Amino acid sequence: MGKSWLAAALAHKACRDGYTVYYARAAQLFRELALAHADGSFGRLLRRLAQNRRAGDRRLGHGPLSDTERRDFLEICDDRYQARSLILTSQVPVADWHAQIGDPTLADSILDRLVHNAHRIELKGDSMRKKRSGGKEGA
Repeated sequence: MGKSWLAAALAHKACRDGYTVYYARAAQLFRELALAHADGSFGRLLRRLAQNRRAGDRRLGHGPLSDTERRDFLEICDDRYQARSLILTSQVPVADWHAQIGDPTLADSILDRLVHNAHRIELKGDSMRKKRSGGKEGA
């Protein structure tokens, strides 16, 4: 469908307009956050993330978040709420994000910050990878 492509295109346009952008898949972001916790640079990483005008593709929906990931993600959402943009992509409908986030209280807090004032774009169709491979499964 082109979710990641669209997120990258929006981030690229922001860069061309003079904004700084941090773009990462959720797994990459959570690895960086875990390393920052371990080496004591967590606060510095959060400040760096908060300085970017837009944050790119945080793909949700590849399994529930751990407790640390939930808390870190809430921290990022808090820092960005009504101050900076955040672009998320997911194959999971927003209605199912509570289950993906996990803890109901933290899920409410995260979703309140994400959904309030959000612009949602729902894409429908086949995978772009599938189309590029001529519709062959597993390609």
